[in-house]
Amino acid sequence: MAASMRATPGAPGDGGPHAAVLAGYARLGPRLVTWGILVLVVVLLGYSLAQLGLDLQRMARGASQLGDFLDRAFPPDLETLPRLWGPAIATVQIAIIGTLLGIVLSLVLGALAASNLTPHAVVGFLLKTFFALTRAIPALIWALLFIAAVGLGSLPGILALGVNSIGMLGKIFAEAFEEVDPGVIEAIRATGGNPLQVVLQGVIPQAMPTLVSWSIFRLDINIRYSSILGIVGAGGIGWELSRASRMGDYPSAITVTLVIFLTVYLIELVTDQLRRRVQ
Repeated sequence: MAASMRATPGAPGDGGPHAAVLAGYARLGPRLVTWGILVLVVVLLGYSLAQLGLDLQRMARGASQLGDFLDRAFPPDLETLPRLWGPAIATVQIAIIGTLLGIVLSLVLGALAASNLTPHAVVGFLLKTFFALTRAIPALIWALLFIAAVGLGSLPGILALGVNSIGMLGKIFAEAFEEVDPGVIEAIRATGGNPLQVVLQGVIPQAMPTLVSWSIFRLDINIRYSSILGIVGAGGIGWELSRASRMGDYPSAITVTLVIFLTVYLIELVTDQLRRRVQ
């Protein structure tokens, strides 16, 4: 009786050949997917290299030209250092003022965009879309737009960094405001607090560590951006780099590059210390 009830060999679920085949397919499936992805990546990479005209011969010529440039650029022209400190300081000033402008605007717009503070869901949606737009457009493009509007100088650089900062800080601030304790907000509203009091007394104090940390991080980014904006005429030391490159004065260009590196490095040390104190 027991023998008659025993499943016949090869029946499903008996651990026979069918189960072994299914197990083999189960192991083979992920491997096929992995190999398929690798082949697709290689094909796309090869197609991109062909489309962009990148080849080893061209890269070899570029390396030779780079060596020629370095031969002409070194040693740096240290006699130009005295006149570079002024533009370097202006670069830092542009970054600081632009960052402060972005922080102030991001606090206001971030509060209006936060789901727990916005006067209407449509307002929040439109502001978050605006944040995405300003974040998607590079600071260099904003600088060109503001140069067309207000002319050359430091002002378009400040405006470009301020607007570009809103894209990042506005999004971060809105998310920080949405994560605060709702009980505190309700308590202030229950005691008759107006929307401004809710933000100043209930929301910002709770979100302060996040606001300060990300503001410092944005300043660090804007120092780098400010060094480049001068190339298009938006003030700062980037203009000196552009001038030296156009004139073929490579020793001066290397000197400007070293000053930019030193400025960015020193500011990074300061911002790192500030960030650690906040954390």
